[in-house]
Amino acid sequence: MRPRLLLLDEITSALDPQLVGEVLGVIRSLASEGMTMMIVTHEMQFAHDVSTAVVFMADGRVIESGSPMEIFEAPRDARLLGFMQRYRAGSGL
Repeated sequence: MRPRLLLLDEITSALDPQLVGEVLGVIRSLASEGMTMMIVTHEMQFAHDVSTAVVFMADGRVIESGSPMEIFEAPRDARLLGFMQRYRAGSGL
């Protein structure tokens, strides 16, 4: 099979850290091969590193969208800014 789009919803939830690394490695490989993917994830560092576009959603609505640089480094929305500040404090991104 060669799908044009791969949809992945929290593909790493409930996995141990070793399996998370393996799954993310496969996704990185697919991305480097040009596979188009839409990924729902809480793996922020991974999203930062692999994405070409990021959409931040809350309560079923798009709050902000843009490039990884725009979303992670210069969020405009107060809710996203607060989220990123809490995330950075806990992870070192």
